[in-house]
Amino acid sequence: MIRVLIADDHALARAGLTALLESEPEIEVVATATDGIEAVEQARALRPDVVCLDVRMPGRDGISAARELCGAGVAAPVPVLVLTTFDLDDYVFGALEAGVSGFLLKDSEPETIVRAVRQVAAGLGTIDQTLTRRVLHEFAQRRSLQPVTAQRGAELLTSRERDILLLLAEGMSNEEIARSLVVEVTTVKSHLARMLPKIGVRSRLQAVVWAYQNHIVTVPPTGED
Repeated sequence: MIRVLIADDHALARAGLTALLESEPEIEVVATATDGIEAVEQARALRPDVVCLDVRMPGRDGISAARELCGAGVAAPVPVLVLTTFDLDDYVFGALEAGVSGFLLKDSEPETIVRAVRQVAAGLGTIDQTLTRRVLHEFAQRRSLQPVTAQRGAELLTSRERDILLLLAEGMSNEEIARSLVVEVTTVKSHLARMLPKIGVRSRLQAVVWAYQNHIVTVPPTGED
């Protein structure tokens, strides 16, 4: 069972997301919160598998709450999925830098939201496809490096781990990576479990961001496929 906490200051949004997720037999909404302060308190008390956070909330916004739940230095992080109506760059960058595992717009298809919750609960990252190239391009061009630099990361990663990182950056799932490299899915998972701590990140999504930040992979110029 995937246990979810929903934080949103709009009652209709909370009710709608609760109804959507609880229509899935393997998902349970264990609590709801109306602001970031309440979200952090309940998440620490209940330890849900996923916290769905809105960005704009009174008291404490979603990005500030995310830093407390999954940011650098948090001893027992709780996976966070940001769901918002705003696709402003600062919100996206701020959320990813806060350590969230996913970022989706609220107008995403219901099945996309449900799939994102499952992915985040499984330790996978997700980001709205309409934002991916723009976000990665900006990270590659302007954002500061992760704690582990590209040179140090290259020294730490094995050739197979680097192969997996490049395939992650192409948006491949574990199963797709396994097929591409002709290995078992469990082998891919083992490599990921060793690779993420080496480069100082906690999720697949953060690993991809790190790869773009450090120019291990590059974003094609706008207009190219």
